[in-house]
Order: sequence, then structure tokens, then C-alpha cells
Amino acid sequence: MSKKKENSFLMQGAILAATALITKIIGLAYRIPVTNIMGAEGNGYYGMVFQVYNLALMLTSYSLPTAVSKLVSARVATGQYRNAYRVFHGAMTFAIIAGGIVTAIVFFGAGFIATDIMKMDLSVYALRVLAPCILVVAFLGVFRGFFQGFGTMIPTAVSQTVEQIINAIVSIVGAYMLLKVGQNSVSGADKKSYGAAYAAAGATLGTVAGALAALVFLILLFCVFRKGFKKQMKHDTEHRTESGKHIAKVLLFTIAPVILSATVYNISNLLDQAVFTNAMAAQGMPKKEYTELLGMFSGQYDTITNIPLSVASALAASFMPSLVATIQTGSRKEIHNKIDLVSRFNMIIAIPCAAAFITLGKPILDLLYFTQDNTIPAMLLKIGGISVVFFCLSTVTNAALQGMDHMSQPVKNAAISLVIHLVALYIMLVAFHWNIYSIVASKIIFAAAICVLNDRDLRKCSGYVQEYRKTFIIPGISAIIMSIVALGVHLVFELFAGPHIATVIAVLVAIAVYFVALILLKGVTEAEIKTLPMGTKIVGLFKKLHLLR
Repeated sequence: MSKKKENSFLMQGAILAATALITKIIGLAYRIPVTNIMGAEGNGYYGMVFQVYNLALMLTSYSLPTAVSKLVSARVATGQYRNAYRVFHGAMTFAIIAGGIVTAIVFFGAGFIATDIMKMDLSVYALRVLAPCILVVAFLGVFRGFFQGFGTMIPTAVSQTVEQIINAIVSIVGAYMLLKVGQNSVSGADKKSYGAAYAAAGATLGTVAGALAALVFLILLFCVFRKGFKKQMKHDTEHRTESGKHIAKVLLFTIAPVILSATVYNISNLLDQAVFTNAMAAQGMPKKEYTELLGMFSGQYDTITNIPLSVASALAASFMPSLVATIQTGSRKEIHNKIDLVSRFNMIIAIPCAAAFITLGKPILDLLYFTQDNTIPAMLLKIGGISVVFFCLSTVTNAALQGMDHMSQPVKNAAISLVIHLVALYIMLVAFHWNIYSIVASKIIFAAAICVLNDRDLRKCSGYVQEYRKTFIIPGISAIIMSIVALGVHLVFELFAGPHIATVIAVLVAIAVYFVALILLKGVTEAEIKTLPMGTKIVGLFKKLHLLR
């Protein structure tokens, strides 16, 4: 693999990761007012609905960007542009069929899902509003995967930003307006609950509007790109055109394992909530109380921890087509180098985030969710912060196994880990009575088990051995130094400037201290920094500060 190609791969990954970070920050920003509007009960309905929605996406669209980019990049790497285009058409047919069927099931089965399965009947309104978005996101997945297969992450990055901005605006307005509609629809003791349920439905309107805006953008971009693509097809090196039947078969055998892996990997959230609500109901906890606990989990804990996870997913998305191209033309050593590179950049983000959640979780939550009682969510972050490291690493190892055509291993490993997770969750809920803390504690076990099993399979199928010093040890030491300094800064400034200003200063100092420590400990090299957006300028700044020589 040439240096230019490696730099391009890192640049594309950095662009997508930066976009994921920006969109998550936008998501965090709008979730603060939405959380304050809906309250803990409304967040409970909102969180439950999105667990069902996420499961539906697993079955229809989460697999599509990965599968389409994998198949398209494999054909583009060998000059088969006509067949790459046929993959796009086949994937679009799959999206229409699968997305349409699952949308109908969720929309018409919303009452049964909300009342009989999740034991939260008022969530039915939000579930029905969100159902059509399943089909829209399926189309989005095909377009994004197609562009990623050509090695460009920019269309995905821009569409995600457009999607999140529209989502933010419509979610806030929708939650505020429908809160009043729900409160005015009934009287008496149910007034607050109906207001919360309608507000949750209003917030989901943002998701639908954002996805539609992103789809329109990608369709327009595809129309522009299509002219250049037709020119490429004239220089096609492959004279044999793959039949529709063959494309459908290849898509099915690629999509099915990814669907199974992603479903098993992510269904734990839905199962957690189903097991939790039923266990709490059986133990006599009032519905309003366990709904509020789930609201704290999804509204505060999940929203915060999903920021580093989105970066991991973005890096894995850029990693897949690059890895496939390397497999077509490269050596085993180059494959190992690529896995190492993505793992290291993932851990450079994940490890300090986990440390910050554990040490500064309460001040950060108090700054963001200033109208909420953050005692329980802060404890959730203390317990579950470390799971961020395992989830981020497992995302990369899943992508590595899938990119090397070992599609069944991630499914098997996720399934084994899920069984271990559910057993642990049940014991913690029933035997130890840890209620909401059981969910985050069992997630640590789940993610760690996937990492161990994936590492074993990577070693078997490719001889890959995980590098530890620059991937875990140096970022870990840097994160410990960061945490000690940040805690000290927060304690000092809290005395003079108040808790909120102290938190802002502590976070800014923490970021600076972490990266200074990382560079001084040689966790990243000058060449690696230069591959990032504005990398040359960053290197110049570090040299002026005598951090690099």
C-alpha cells in the first residue's frame, strides 16, 4: 500500500470521525432542551421507542452502508464499475422490500409492542410517528454505502451534518408544541403522562425530518455524480456483467451476516429494557418510577456515551472499503498495519472519554442537564464508563473480520456475548436488586466478551496480534494524568468561579493535558498527525510549543 493511499484512508476516516463527533455534539446540544421539555418520564418513552427503532434499522439499513461499501469497493478496486453500479441497484431493491415490510410491521403493530412487550402503552404515539423513518433510512444506507465504496466519506459526512441540524430544530419545536397538545388532551392525574408521551412523539418528528433532508441531499448529489460514473463505465476492465440473480445472491450473503451481527450486537439494548421493565414490574416498582429510570439511562447516560461510540463507528466505516482494497492487492503485513492504525486512533479517543466519564461525570451532567437530578446518571457513568473502551474496540474488530470475509465470526461472538450478558443482567436484577445499575454493569461484560472473542478469531484467521503499548498503555497513562489534573483544576476553580465554570475549564484543561501527555509519551508520531485534517499546521504549532522536535 502506497503512502498516498494510507494518508487518504486516514484522512477520509478523520473526516468521517470529525463529522460524527460534530453531529453527536449537535445531538447532545438539542437533547438538553428536549430532555428538559419532556422530563424523565418523556425520556423514558423516547428511549424505549428508539430501542425498537434501532432494532428495526438493524434488520433493514444498518447493514447496508457496510455491505454496499464492501461489495462496491471490491469491484472498483479491480475496475468493475458496471458491476459496482449493479450492486447499487440490487441494494436499493433490498431497501425497498425490507424497509417497507418492517415499516408496516412497526406502524401497525405499535400498540402491541408498546403495551404487551415493553409495558409502556403511551409510547405508541412516538412509535407510530417514527415508523416511516425506517424506510427513509434504508435508502440513506444504500447511497452512503455506494459513495463510501468509492473511497469518499464526504457525501456521508455532509448528509449526516444536514440530517442532525434539521433533526435538532424540528425535535425541539415538535417536543415543545406537542407537550401542550398532550396536556390539553386529558384532565386529572394522567395530564402529565400524556404531555410527556406527546412530547416524545414530537421529538421523534425531528428524526424523520432530518433523515428526509439527508436523503434529498444524497439524491441530488448522486444525480450529479452519475455523469462521471457513466464515463468510468466506458473504461470498465471487466467485460462480464454480473446477472441480477448473482448480485442478489452476493448481497444476501453479505447483508445477512452483517444484519445478524449488528442485530445481536445491538439488540441487547432492547432486551435490557424489556427484561428491566418486566423485572421491576414483578418486584412492585411503580411504572412511572421505572420509566423515569430508563429515561435517565437513555436521556443522559446513553446520549453522553454515544459520542465516542459514534467516532468508532465512523472510523470503522472508512476502514471497511480501504481494508477490502488492501485484501485485493496487498499483503498480510499491510492488513495488520491497517487494523493497528484504526484500533490506535479509536483508543486515543475512547480511553480519555471513559476516564472523563468516571471522574467528571457528575459535573458534566450538571452543566448539561441543569434542570435534572443527575445523581443516578452520574453513578451510571462511573460504573459504565469503562464499557466505552470495549464497545469502541469491538466495533473495529467486527469491521476487520467482516472486511476479511469472515462474516460468521462477529455473529457467533455477539450471540455468545449476548447470552452471557443476559444471564449477568438477570442475576444482578433478581438476586442483587441493582435495578438500573444492572444494565450498565452487564454491558461491560457484554462488550468485553465480544472483544476477547473477536481478538481470538482475528488471531486465528489472519495471524493478527493486538499491539498494546501505543494502543492501550500510553493512552491509559495519559488519561490518568489528565484525570488527576482535571480533578485538581475543578476543585480549585469551583471555590472561586462556581461549579459550571469550573467544569468548562476542567474539561478544556483535560483535553490539552491529555494530548500533551500523549505526544510526550510518543503515543502518536509526527507523520500520523500530518495525515489528519490541518495536520501540517498542528505539527507546526506543536513544534513551536516544543512538544515535537
